[in-house]
Amino acid sequence: MNHPDDDNELFNRLEAEMADPTAPSGGEVVDLDKARSARSESPDPTARPDTNPSADSALDRSAVESADPTAPVMVDHPTAKAAGPGYLGRLQGARRRSVVPIWLKSLAELRTASAWVARHYAHSVGYHALRSPVYAARLTFQAPSGAAKFVGATMRWVADREGEPVRLAAVRREDAAEYLKLSRQRDGRVRLRTLVAVLAMFIGLGSALAIYVLAPGWLQAVSVGAVTLALGGAGRKADAPVIHKAVELPTAVKLTSDIVLRALGALGIPAINQAQGKGRDGFAFTAPITRDGPGWRAEGDLPYGVTVTDVMDRRERLASGLRRPLGCVWPEAVPDEHTGRLVLWVGDQDMSKTKAPAWPLAKAGAVDLFKPAAFATDQRGRWVDITLMYIAGVIGAIPRMGKTFLLRLLMLIAALDPRAELHTYDMKGTGDLDPVGDAVAYRHRAGEDEEDFEYALADMREVRGELRRRAKVIRSLPRDICPESKVTSELADKPSLGLHPIVIGVDECQKWFEHPKYGAEFEEICTDLVKRGPATGIVLLLATQRPDAKSLPTGISANASARWCLKVMGQLENDMVLGTSSYKRGVRATMFSWADKGICYFVGEGADARIVRSVFVDAVEAERIALRARAVREKAGTLAGYALGQEPETSVSAGYDLLADILAVVPAKELKVWSETVVSRLAELRPDVYEGWDPDALAAALKPHGIATIQVGRRVDGKVVNRRGIERAHITAAIAERDGKRDAG
Repeated sequence: MNHPDDDNELFNRLEAEMADPTAPSGGEVVDLDKARSARSESPDPTARPDTNPSADSALDRSAVESADPTAPVMVDHPTAKAAGPGYLGRLQGARRRSVVPIWLKSLAELRTASAWVARHYAHSVGYHALRSPVYAARLTFQAPSGAAKFVGATMRWVADREGEPVRLAAVRREDAAEYLKLSRQRDGRVRLRTLVAVLAMFIGLGSALAIYVLAPGWLQAVSVGAVTLALGGAGRKADAPVIHKAVELPTAVKLTSDIVLRALGALGIPAINQAQGKGRDGFAFTAPITRDGPGWRAEGDLPYGVTVTDVMDRRERLASGLRRPLGCVWPEAVPDEHTGRLVLWVGDQDMSKTKAPAWPLAKAGAVDLFKPAAFATDQRGRWVDITLMYIAGVIGAIPRMGKTFLLRLLMLIAALDPRAELHTYDMKGTGDLDPVGDAVAYRHRAGEDEEDFEYALADMREVRGELRRRAKVIRSLPRDICPESKVTSELADKPSLGLHPIVIGVDECQKWFEHPKYGAEFEEICTDLVKRGPATGIVLLLATQRPDAKSLPTGISANASARWCLKVMGQLENDMVLGTSSYKRGVRATMFSWADKGICYFVGEGADARIVRSVFVDAVEAERIALRARAVREKAGTLAGYALGQEPETSVSAGYDLLADILAVVPAKELKVWSETVVSRLAELRPDVYEGWDPDALAAALKPHGIATIQVGRRVDGKVVNRRGIERAHITAAIAERDGKRDAG
């Protein structure tokens, strides 16, 4: 229906043209044949892509000839075909799916799956075998009822009782012809069925008599038992089954495309709802929905402008739309694909409630820290490995989500390598790391008293000195022995080099970095270990329940190559543990629920972030594993330190103060001093602490105190020489500020 204003406008234009025949009409006659031939000879590159190629406009041609800047400019050539890679290019860029399933490629996974199947059927056979006498007795007691049901059913069949409602209906309609027809049909059926019943009775009685007279005793018993059990089965009640299920299998509904589309449509995402409102799916499946481990996997493309993170933000709604528990629904992004490619994995059971396979290292086995070791399982129940060497790790979570248990698990893995030297620090003070520390640790402390901080700081200073020694040893080794300038398993096997692995685990590490007196030095040492330690065989694992910039310095979090993030509450904490912009990329540990204990995002082993569930090892089992590791160390002769009751040697330098030592070697009259002069004097003051320091080491040690080196000019042989140095006033100001804060605290 046209609008009245449009009709009036058309009438006014016609009236004006009739009144002034010389006025331009706004159009002209075009020879379409000439226009088509001209366009085919010289295609117009400025034509708009939405114009009809079969109709040409003289206005467009004149615009091209006059080069009018306001003329429409064509972006796509009207006769050009869709550009893209050729056939070979598409084949080269194709992603080939695995011919052999993943679980068949791994011998460990095949063994695990085979063990599950064997245990399932062994349990079922044993369950029913033990209860078979009860089943037989129950069927025997039900046999009379079954016999009565059998006789009654036979009599009803012979009497053609199933046709009685039809005959009664004919009587109610008073249709005599139909009733007589049905009666004759019934009579024929009854005669035939009576004959069959009589013959069956004589045959049955004859067979029973023959078995009674001629058959051996065992066959008679089997026959009577079979008939009794059959009659008992016929006599059972619907609500009282004789045989109960030995195993309650999950009753998860098969995932179908309709269910997926229904769930996506319930998320409230406008682009998906608009597409489905117009009769489209709103989700383009790129692969069939298939079984993937103990669950279903669906993959496809979301509408333009919709990202995987939009779906992950609505995970609870998605679970509601799928009618599945929240722990069964795991939307994920596809690495190396666009942000709209969604993989939806829906498990048969909640991940937090699924029974995990037995940990291979729980009862036997040793570890080579230079090789992967299983520590967790993914949603599909497959093992996920971790190689503890060449990494520095960060574990973050809110309290009571399994952070300390995960750290203890990693330390147990390190303990199973008899070459590893363990340093464990439980700053929470509850003794969660005691099973490892008491059994095998070289240094161990639990608590946050002042002496605990001093003990840990002295140990960290010793480790930093060991770091420098190892760097010199690696640099001195021949290239054919150490081609990559890092510690290898072969080098760690040589006690003469002293390059055995050193693994340091710190729970509630924020206590270190927030200490008013030693926090800056702890930060400086740990930052150095995170950056340079992996190549020298030193591994630092830090766990905190407050993953913010103060509790987990950015110099440490930014350089940690392995990250475990259990449930956190916000974007800041998420990115502090998993890396900058992880939250925007859809890697969000905020989506974990309170029941997802031990479930975390794991970044490491050269893979993108993935969801895993760490192995649960309680304190009792941890102590047993640690004692097994201790026995291996005693046999190898590598048990030392705290585990043997040996305390670190106390020295005057154990509680040194760098700033106070600088003031001691730089008199008040020297306002500015070269760094090389300072480190030389410090080495004379405390050789066991400052031996080997250079200007770079001094600058790194002063940085946590907020002191930067400056250019200091000195006249040497009549010439001014500028070198890096320090200003004594900066040292005194830093001491005054530090002591003031300490007093205020």
